[in-house]
Amino acid sequence: MAMTLRLPEDLDAKLEALARARHTSKHAVVIEAANRFVSDEAKTELVLAADAEVALEYADALRRLEDA
Repeated sequence: MAMTLRLPEDLDAKLEALARARHTSKHAVVIEAANRFVSDEAKTELVLAADAEVALEYADALRRLEDA
């Protein structure tokens, strides 16, 4: 799917420099960055879900620790 991405000039310059250093296109760098972001967000959601599950499972113990 095509889209237009408008970047601030300073970010565009950094992206251009990074792409040049990697001998690739800005498009490829943006795709990699987007994939990493989506992956990181998915991992964050998993961690938050696990945290909520642990908090529920050990709620009583955590309350006792608060009072200690």
